[in-house]
Amino acid sequence: MFQERLAADAALVEARLLAALEGRADQPVTQAMRYAVRGGKRLRGFLVLEGARMHGLAEDRALGAAAAVEALHAYSLVHDDLPCMDDDDLRRGQPTVHRKWDEATAVLAGDALQTLAFELLCDPALGSAEVRMELVAGLARASGINGMVLGQALDIAAETAGRSLTLEEITALQAGKTGALIGFAAEAGAVIAGADPAPLRRYAAALGLAFQIADDILDVTGDEARTGKRVGKDAGAGKATFVSLLGLEGARARADALIGEAETALAGYAARAGNLIAAARFVIARDN
Repeated sequence: MFQERLAADAALVEARLLAALEGRADQPVTQAMRYAVRGGKRLRGFLVLEGARMHGLAEDRALGAAAAVEALHAYSLVHDDLPCMDDDDLRRGQPTVHRKWDEATAVLAGDALQTLAFELLCDPALGSAEVRMELVAGLARASGINGMVLGQALDIAAETAGRSLTLEEITALQAGKTGALIGFAAEAGAVIAGADPAPLRRYAAALGLAFQIADDILDVTGDEARTGKRVGKDAGAGKATFVSLLGLEGARARADALIGEAETALAGYAARAGNLIAAARFVIARDN
């Protein structure tokens, strides 16, 4: 049930993103934007849509927010892959945007995807002006200097200084770099419904950290053909990760404990939380 729902939501979100890019100037930067939004698990978009469904809302009420968070995520990947950042050649089994085009096109495509995300949050289907403003502010906080950007900046600073982070430091770093955007996605459905987002905020905090631990594990144990991206790069760069700090089995145990915390946070939703619980379990069992 969960895998089918994830795939169906991924198709809905991708269609919404491609529709938003229809009729735009046919330039290399637009082609690169379309390329960047194709494929992927769409977990963040799924979290938005499932959160809305849990609160009794139809999918089309939340689709603008689901597409927005995926556009923002796509921008972050395009920029993270650049030579001045993580310097990756492969993403989702395909050449990264700067390899398929060039660095300038990748920068501009990422910039345009970021602004597209906020355009998508203007969709009247999301609710009143106040609701849309809350979503815009939430995505800005999650993706900006107190969220994703800060996490990436801390990561680069540590790598530049050649300093290994402590477990506490890497936990804080990943709460921004990976967790903040997952947090926005998980809470968005409740915001659209006018419900209390606190339980979903607790769920997302545990889920986001478990997601990053799973990524660290895949960097050690994964297969490039399955992950669609380069593996072993963290160890090669001497970066501190949850695996390097806790060991492989310790990292797996920590991820399992976090999934338990995520499930506990959803207890008040009872059976309605089934797909979100399945999503949490999927996060640490995935192979890509």
